[in-house]
Amino acid sequence: MAKKTQKIAKRPVRKRAETGSKSAPKRRNMRAADRERAIVDEAIRFFAEHGFEGQTRELAKRLGITHSAIYRHFPSKEALIERVYQEVYLSRWSPDWGPMIRDRSLPLEARLTRFYLDYVERVFEYNWVRIFVFSGMKSFGITGRYLDIVRREIIEPAAAELRHDLKLPDAKSRPLSERETELFWGLHGRIFYLAIRKFIYETPIPPDLDAIVRDAVQTFMDGAKTTMPKLLMSG
Repeated sequence: MAKKTQKIAKRPVRKRAETGSKSAPKRRNMRAADRERAIVDEAIRFFAEHGFEGQTRELAKRLGITHSAIYRHFPSKEALIERVYQEVYLSRWSPDWGPMIRDRSLPLEARLTRFYLDYVERVFEYNWVRIFVFSGMKSFGITGRYLDIVRREIIEPAAAELRHDLKLPDAKSRPLSERETELFWGLHGRIFYLAIRKFIYETPIPPDLDAIVRDAVQTFMDGAKTTMPKLLMSG
C-alpha cells in the first residue's frame, strides 16, 4: 500500500510540470515588415499616452518583444519618433488643402469653411492631438515643422486671398505683416482648441462640430474684413 500511495502522489506533480511547460509564452515569428508596422502602430499609441518621455523598454514590453528588437528596425528613439511624425502628421495632410485656399472660383469664406471641416475630420483624433501637444513640450521638432506647413500652405495664402477680396495691395508689392497672419492664426487656434478641450482637458465639446466651424469662420470673416484694411493703413 505504501508503494501504491507514493506512485499516486507523484502523478499530480508530473502533470503540473507538463502544464507549466505548455503554457510558457512563445515569441511570435513575424516578417520584418510586419514587425516594423506593429512597432510603429504601438509607438503611436504609447507616445500618445505617455509623451516622448516614455521609455522604449516599456514599449518593447507592451509589444511582447525584446528591447533590442526595436533597434533592429529603428537605429534610435529619435528615428522612431520621426517615423511616428510621418505616419501621424504627414500622412494626414491633404495635398488638396493648399490649392483649395487659393481657388478663387469660391468665396474665401467658403474655402476656409471647407478646409476646416475637412481638417477637423482628419485631425480631431486622440493620438494626433496628444502627440502634437507632447511634442510642443519637448524639442523633437514635430510641432514646429507641422506648424510651418500650416503657415506656408494655409495661413499666409489665406491672408493674401483676403487682401485680394478686399482689393488691397497684393503680398508681392507689400509683404504680409505679422498682425495680418496673426488674424488667421487666431481662427486656426480657435478651432483647434476644441480638440484640446476634448483630448487634453477631457471636457465635453459640442457634438455638431460642423456648425461650430461654420460659426467660427463666419464670425472671423465678418471681423477680418473690417480689421485688415486698418492694419495696412497703420502699417
